[in-house]
Amino acid sequence: MSALRRKFGEDYQVVNTSRGSTYNAPIKKKRQRFVDKNGRCNVQHGNLGGETSRYISDLFTTLVDLKWRWNLLIFIMTYTIAWLVMASMWWIIAYIRGDIDQTHGENYTPCVANVYNFPSAFLFFIETEATIGYGFRYITEKCPEGILLFLFQSLLGSIVDAFLIGCMFMKMSQPKKRAETLMFSRSVVISQRDGKMCLMFRVGNLRNSHMVSAQMRCKVIKSRQTPEGEFLPLDQCELDVGFGTGADQLFLVSPLTICHEITPASPFFDLSQRSLRSDQFEIVVILEGIVETTGMTCQARTSYTEDEVLWGHRFLPVMSLEEGFFRVDYSQFHSTFEVPTSPYSIKEQEEKLSLTSLSATPSTGNSKNRRERIFSLDCINALEEKSSRLPAKLQKMSSRKEEIQMKVLRMTADIGEKTCSTGDLPLKVQRISSIADNAGVEEKLPLKAFNANSEPITQSTGDLPHALQPAGSRMEGNLPAKLRKMNSDRLI
Repeated sequence: MSALRRKFGEDYQVVNTSRGSTYNAPIKKKRQRFVDKNGRCNVQHGNLGGETSRYISDLFTTLVDLKWRWNLLIFIMTYTIAWLVMASMWWIIAYIRGDIDQTHGENYTPCVANVYNFPSAFLFFIETEATIGYGFRYITEKCPEGILLFLFQSLLGSIVDAFLIGCMFMKMSQPKKRAETLMFSRSVVISQRDGKMCLMFRVGNLRNSHMVSAQMRCKVIKSRQTPEGEFLPLDQCELDVGFGTGADQLFLVSPLTICHEITPASPFFDLSQRSLRSDQFEIVVILEGIVETTGMTCQARTSYTEDEVLWGHRFLPVMSLEEGFFRVDYSQFHSTFEVPTSPYSIKEQEEKLSLTSLSATPSTGNSKNRRERIFSLDCINALEEKSSRLPAKLQKMSSRKEEIQMKVLRMTADIGEKTCSTGDLPLKVQRISSIADNAGVEEKLPLKAFNANSEPITQSTGDLPHALQPAGSRMEGNLPAKLRKMNSDRLI
C-alpha cells in the first residue's frame, strides 16, 4: 500500500475485486499560504484595542485602502447627508424670516426668491452647489445670514469635493490592476544551468508598455528554531537572484527566467529530491517597477510552496523569430520538460566529491619519504664534496668511515626512512642500523662509533673541517707525530 502511494501519489483508488468495495486514499490537506498566488497576503490584524484610533488619524489612506463597495457607500452617503443638511439650513432661514408664508405683499423682499418650502430650498442648494443657476431661485441682498451661509456652503462643498473626489481618483488610479498583466509561472523548477544547480521560475509582461526599473526580489518563508531555543514560525530569508551581479534588474520586454544559484549560502543548500517531499517552505516573489504610462510604482507578488517545485525540469522556450519581429507564444509559458538531474543536494554532492578526491590523492607518508630521500642524497653529495677538500692523508684515513656512512645514507634513501631534519639523524640512524642488520648488511658499524661520527653530518656542511674535529681527536694515539702536528694545525 505504501509503495503504491509513493508511486502514484496520495490521490488514488484501490479496487478490491473480491468484495467489490473501493478504497479512497486520504486527500492531502491544502497547504496554508502566507501569500496567495494572486499576491494577497493572508494576514489579519486583531485585538488592536485602543490602536484603532490610528486609522481615523490617517483617514485619507484608510478610505483609499477600503474596498470599492465601502468607498461608493461612503461617497454617496457623504454627499446625500451634506445636501440634506445644507438644504435644511436654507429652509430654516426662510422659515425664521417668514419667507414660507406667501401672504406678504409685492414689495416684500425674501432672503431667497421663490423658496417657500423644503423641496424648493433643496433645489436652491443643488443649483448653487452644482453652479447650474436656472435663474428662478436666487439670493437677495436683504439677507446677511443667507450670504454667510452661502460662503460656508461654498467652502464646505469645495473641501468635501476635494476629499472624496481625490479618494476616488486615487482608488481608481492605483496600479494594482497593472499587476494583473504581469504573469508568473505556476511552478518552480530545479535543474542545472551552466554546470550549476539552479532554482528557476519565469515572469512575463502581457502589455506593450514597459515596466521601468523593474526589480525582482525573493524571500523564503520557513519555520526554524534558533540555537537559543527560540521558535520562529515565519522566518524570512532573502533569496539571492542576482543582487550582486545586477541580474535582479530586469528589462521586462519578453518573458524572462529568473535564476537562483544554489550555493553554500543558499537556504536550499541541503535540499534534495527526497527531502523535498517532507520539507515545508514558501517562496515569495516580489516584482517592483514603475508603470510607464502613469509613472506610479507597481508591485506584483506571488508565491510557490514545496508542492509547486519540480525537480529535474526545465521551461520550454516561448520565443520564436518571425519576419521583422520576435513572437512570444504564451501558450507554452507554464510548460516544462524533464532533464537528467542528480537527485542529491549540493551539500551531499560536495561531500561525495571531497571523499573521492581524498581517496584519489597519494598518502602523505609516501610524499614525505620521497622528500626525505632527496634530503639524504643531498647530504651524501655534500659530504663527498667536503671530503675532497681534505689533505690526501686525512682523505685516506677517513675514506673507510665515510664509505660506511655513505652506504648507510644510501640505504636510508632506498628504504625511505624519514630524514627531513639533519638534526635528528642520530636517532634515525639507530633505527636504520637495526633495519640494516635485519636486511643482512655485510659491513656493520659499532653503534658508539657511528653515533660519534653522525654528529658531523648533522652540522652545516659549509664548515666541515671543524666538524671532523671529534674523529681526529679519537685517532691521535695511532697517528705519527708529524701527522698529529699537521692535523692539529689544520683543525685550528
